[in-house]
Amino acid sequence: MFKNYVLSLKKEFSGYDLSRFQKDLLAGITVAAVALPLALAFGVSSGADASAGLITAIIAGLVIGGLSGGFYQISGPTGAMAAILMSIAATKGMQGVLLATFLAGLFLLVAGLFRLGTLTSFIPAPVITGFTSGIAIIIALGQIDNLFGVHSEGTNVIEKLSSYQTLGFPINIASLIMGGLVILGMFIYPKKWSKRMPSSLLAIILATVVTLLCHLPVDTVGNIPQTLISSNRLGLGDFSFSALQQVEVPAISIALLGMIESLLCGASAGRMANKSLDSNQELVAQGVGNLLLPFFGGIPATAAIARTSVAIKSGAQTRLAGMIHAVVLLLSMLVFAPVMSQIPMPALAGVLIVTAWRMNEWRTIKELFVHKYWSAILLFVLTMICTVIFDLSIAIVIGIIGGCVFFVVKSAAITISLETIDWQRIGLPETEKLNNWTVVYISGPLFFMSSEKLKNKLEELNHHDGVIFSMRGVPSIDLTARAIFDEFQEKAEQRGQTIIYTSLQPEVEKQLSHLWEYTSTHQHQTVAHALTALHAKYTAMSH
Repeated sequence: MFKNYVLSLKKEFSGYDLSRFQKDLLAGITVAAVALPLALAFGVSSGADASAGLITAIIAGLVIGGLSGGFYQISGPTGAMAAILMSIAATKGMQGVLLATFLAGLFLLVAGLFRLGTLTSFIPAPVITGFTSGIAIIIALGQIDNLFGVHSEGTNVIEKLSSYQTLGFPINIASLIMGGLVILGMFIYPKKWSKRMPSSLLAIILATVVTLLCHLPVDTVGNIPQTLISSNRLGLGDFSFSALQQVEVPAISIALLGMIESLLCGASAGRMANKSLDSNQELVAQGVGNLLLPFFGGIPATAAIARTSVAIKSGAQTRLAGMIHAVVLLLSMLVFAPVMSQIPMPALAGVLIVTAWRMNEWRTIKELFVHKYWSAILLFVLTMICTVIFDLSIAIVIGIIGGCVFFVVKSAAITISLETIDWQRIGLPETEKLNNWTVVYISGPLFFMSSEKLKNKLEELNHHDGVIFSMRGVPSIDLTARAIFDEFQEKAEQRGQTIIYTSLQPEVEKQLSHLWEYTSTHQHQTVAHALTALHAKYTAMSH
């Protein structure tokens, strides 16, 4: 793996010159402008603070960006991660978040080393869409306090919403107006202007200026230390077996989300950049980055499609663009920390609500409902609800199980049709001896879930002198379905009924071969071959 990484670096920087560096520099600065408000917002919304979000973006940009499996990947704090960190911070505290981050980094590193980068392909697309929408709901609902200037209590969104009944809902008009204007402004902001100034950054700058000039009674971000190493960080003395056990489940959730977000981002961005992602190297990079982040006071990081797509569209040439974005964020932190501490919370809430709205895969959701893909819709809704109510890992497991169940149920939908013999179609004269024969066309896999339908259909064939089965559409057969054919064949022998099998797939032929080896059952290549042989037999008998 290390050898492949070195080779990819050599290829990436082959012919690197000043012109390409200038493109990387411009892309890095552009991404930093997009990442700065998001890093602050996600840091706060995760249950940590704004400085934790900045530290995460800086360390992730340098470490994960340097080791990434794709030069275009930009990692940092994300809305999806903030959504699950919210409940972890509420139950385990910041120390629990840091320990869970470290453990998740270890899981990701192991996954990369054992080349498990393809595991995400086993997650159905509606499940991914569902938990993305669920996370978007969590993010949006989690900003009610900051948007309205109210206070709630609880370890998750449901508990927080319920707490308003006892705590009350005294709206801060200034907060609501500011947050509302930020939301409106970001939605109507012309896309062509975003190339020069991201709407989120402009909204926060304007909101901060207004707050300082008008002395508005709204909550602000608070103190942002001008250092890369937070006082609230993980130390070697914080490690113990019991402490790691307590955060084991949250760490799995973080690792799962980190894997899914990073690899899906890489798959999408890889198509944009026309350069495929080394998924296992990406997992190693995410693992190393998340292992280091807690020791600086950072929260979990993953690759983010919003920042990654900006990097590609801005002309990023190499992974230096991501590392430059981290350096720009560091300089911003060192120089503008006093100003950033005055950023109003309603403005960040507005940014996060718009971000949550844009997280939804609206095109995919529309397609599901327009084309009425009911099983996919059910998976989507189920996963979305489970994501909001339960832990992310539980939601994914439920979604995968649901996907498997729907697949099995759909697979059980076999078709069995009975038809009379069409002599004209095969170009033979009608044979009276075969007037009470029927051709049975079967399509679909024959296994335990379709066995009941198969058995009922076979019972309808008792009054026929002979039966020709056409099984070209049967890809497989299990022992349950085989036993049904064995029983049917036994009763057919007793009735003096002739049974012929045609168009068998290799696997099906293997399972049913004993029928024509030990009984009077016959097998032919096609229905036409069987009818031709029967016509010749009965014609010869009549002479």
